[in-house]
Order: sequence, then structure tokens, then C-alpha cells
Amino acid sequence: MEVCIDSVESATSAENGGAKRLELCSNLLEGGTTPSIGMLLVIKRYVTIPVFVMIRPRGGDFCYSDTELQIMKEDIVSLKKAGADGFVFGVLSDDGSVNADTTSALLSVVRPLPATFHRAIDMTSDIHKSLQTIIDMGFERVLTTGGESSALEGAPVIKEMVEMAADRIVVMPGGGIHERNLDRILKITGAKEFHGSAHSSQPSKMKFRKQGVTMGSKLSPPEYDFKVTNPNRVSCLVALASNIWETD
Repeated sequence: MEVCIDSVESATSAENGGAKRLELCSNLLEGGTTPSIGMLLVIKRYVTIPVFVMIRPRGGDFCYSDTELQIMKEDIVSLKKAGADGFVFGVLSDDGSVNADTTSALLSVVRPLPATFHRAIDMTSDIHKSLQTIIDMGFERVLTTGGESSALEGAPVIKEMVEMAADRIVVMPGGGIHERNLDRILKITGAKEFHGSAHSSQPSKMKFRKQGVTMGSKLSPPEYDFKVTNPNRVSCLVALASNIWETD
């Protein structure tokens, strides 16, 4: 199990629950963006499992400007020096295909570390063709919902991707995975890795709470409630997956 996290507490909780790898992001509400170097440095002091870092300069689409690509390159260089164990990223062209030139250029900066092509593949015009492009570039794994809003909805397509990938790349389902659907997703897809947040709500420690004022847009989350990875949920998901794989 890979757990996506955005805090030190979530990182330690994920490891304590039995996760084998972390995906470190900021702004999980936007699908994850590049975290700070400080966040990576502190997390590396408290966990021993690999920490893969998201490289995404903003939310929204994956068609980036030249300056955004420069930022992504510099972030890889800096976070690599700070101890990242791998990276998660992807770039698309405006026609909905994988931008092989720019993605390969970033991949060359990442090496020799491993890389995951993230859910940008779910926004491509042809997910099977995109998977082949990603395989040809040499990514170690790809995170996907099978082109749907959740891994359960996209499970039939993920199955096709797993079969197409064979042993050339790891196809990792992620998106909306929880205790009530993990068994179906893994049995349908045949995947041997999966990705989730396994978080629970945690109340703020603030005693005084200013009402009617938010720090973000009108669609911002509550100011006095936030999500943290729950080690018990991680343990449950790891156990469920282990039982399924053992019976296989």
C-alpha cells in the first residue's frame, strides 16, 4: 500500500499502519501539488519507508507552460538533494496525449531514482496508447483510476491496463479506495499495489474560533477540521489486500 500524505503526522501514521511507501504532496484537495523542501526534510527524520514526492506546480490541467516546466525541473533537483526516494509527475499535450518530450526531459533529471506517472493518464484521450508511451519512457509505475472518477468505476479498464503492462510497469489503482471496496478493486484488476489516503477527520486544537471568515475561496474546507491518515484504517486495508493476494 502506498499512502498519499501531506503532513508529518500522516506520514508516521501511515508507516505505523503498515504502508510500504508514501506519496508526499501539498494541497490534496486539488489532487496534490509539490510540497515544500522543509516538509520532506522533517518527514525523512521520522519515517524509514520510501517517500516519493509529487511534482506538480499547480492544480488544474497537466499542460504546462515553459516557466512551469522550469519550476518542475528545479523542484526535482532541490527535492532530490533533500532526500526524496522517488518522484511522481506527468505532462500532457493540449491534444490529450502524453507529452513524451517534456516528460522524458524531467525523467532524465529524476534518474537514477524511480518515477511514477500520476493520474494525468486519466485525463488523456487514449489511456491504452498513453500507457504504452509511459512504458516506453521507462516509468516504474503508473497511478490510475482507469480514466474514471474512482478506481472502482474504472476497475475494468485498470484490469486491461494490468494485462497490457505485464511485467513492464506496475499499474497501481488509486482514487476513492476504502475498506468497503478494496477487495472488489483488487479482485477485478489483478493489481498488486494500490494507493489511498486512509484519512479521518481531526478537529483543530483552537479554542477560539472565528466565525464567518475563511482563508480560501467559498469552496474551501472547514477552517477547524482537517484530514489526517488513520493508522488503523491503513492496517485494515493492508490486511485486506494481504488476504486477497494470499488466496491468489
